[in-house]
Amino acid sequence: MRRLFGTDGIRGRANRHPMTIQTATDLGRALAWRLRSEGHRGRIVVGKDTRKSGYLFENALSAGILSMGGRVLECGPLPTPAIAHLITSLRADAGLVISASHNPFEDNGIKVFGADGFKLPDAVEGELEELMERLDDLEPPTGDGIGTARHVDDARGRYIANIKTCFPSDLRLDGLKIAVDCGHGAAYKVAPAILWELGADTVPVGVDPDGININQGCGALHPTHVAAVVREQGCDVGVALDGDADRLILADAKGAIVDGDQVMAMCAARMQAEGRLKHDTLVATVMSNLGLELAMRSRGVRLLRTQVGDRYVVEAMRQGGFNLGGEQSGHVVFLDHSTSGDGLLAALQVLAVMIREGRSLEDLATVMRRLPQSLVNVLVTERRPVEDLPRVVEAIADAEAALGDSGRVLVRYSGTENKARVMVEGPDEATVDRWAEAIADEFRAVIGVKEET
Repeated sequence: MRRLFGTDGIRGRANRHPMTIQTATDLGRALAWRLRSEGHRGRIVVGKDTRKSGYLFENALSAGILSMGGRVLECGPLPTPAIAHLITSLRADAGLVISASHNPFEDNGIKVFGADGFKLPDAVEGELEELMERLDDLEPPTGDGIGTARHVDDARGRYIANIKTCFPSDLRLDGLKIAVDCGHGAAYKVAPAILWELGADTVPVGVDPDGININQGCGALHPTHVAAVVREQGCDVGVALDGDADRLILADAKGAIVDGDQVMAMCAARMQAEGRLKHDTLVATVMSNLGLELAMRSRGVRLLRTQVGDRYVVEAMRQGGFNLGGEQSGHVVFLDHSTSGDGLLAALQVLAVMIREGRSLEDLATVMRRLPQSLVNVLVTERRPVEDLPRVVEAIADAEAALGDSGRVLVRYSGTENKARVMVEGPDEATVDRWAEAIADEFRAVIGVKEET
């Protein structure tokens, strides 16, 4: 079992276990050693978001890599999907992204990518952990064997050029006014530039990172911020990205929020109409709204569900030969163009559909009707198996019996935080809110974090 890696790399409070400089150094050493022992040059691309602690872990990772003879290619603040692209563009052997994505600035994390630009499978992450535990048995190189580092000066330009090739060459964004909220994160430079170069009148917000303000009241976590800008500035669309820009939430011209499920629905419908949706299948997670499944079923599109985490969506896509998938939270993967979720890429695909069909985002979003959904997060002291919590099991059974075929219940633990997540879907908001709170209350009573008075 993996002890450090969760559903999306290693993540936690910066400078506290497991996100310490020792962990970062050991990971760098283990990754470089593994690559070199397999006969690779050990070229590793390293990027980060805009968190203050990014400098801490960038230096620690680099030191670990260099100590084992690896070569570091530093890219600075760039979206996670940009690093995935640069790995293949630079013919590197692996990549590391220092980011806690949507988490608050106090947290940080490390994501590991292979030479193909995809996140490492669980088994390989487990092998890296094992190697990290026996580093003292390895003989590090000395003298000329110590590694080297260099900054990739054109990293940002490489990503911009690549993303623009994913937008139809016969289309332009002329005439569209787009508010783009970068959440003071990794896309603060590239996102406005890409939209402007394609012809849009851009209104950039969330583009003044100070190391602390990432995700604070803005970006994909707080899409009402960009929605307000859209209404105030008279924009056609609002684009909201999270800290590492791998997820997208949109706002239409009236300020209504358009989530990842709706983005997948409108893109799947267009791709199927053009014969580009492979095997007429869309891959989503268990968290996607039941309304998405019903909308796809009405069009003859199969919805394949996976466990939560874009890595598992991508794994299912690769195994089944599918090319579109994602999460309600805004990770949308277009496997024909990218190896991971990419908020900017997803935004461009939606904009292309708007232009091709001559329809507003508000109109396109009607492709699916979201069933009322309630999601309650409960801070817990431990992640005990749900089946070992009789009161919680009974509450879930009561909710499922009451909802019948008109809804569903999903209870799981977060893969990155000590939280129990309770999701209930059903016929109306009052019903789903009542049952979600009933289940959450049982979690609070058994293993919930006691609030200080």
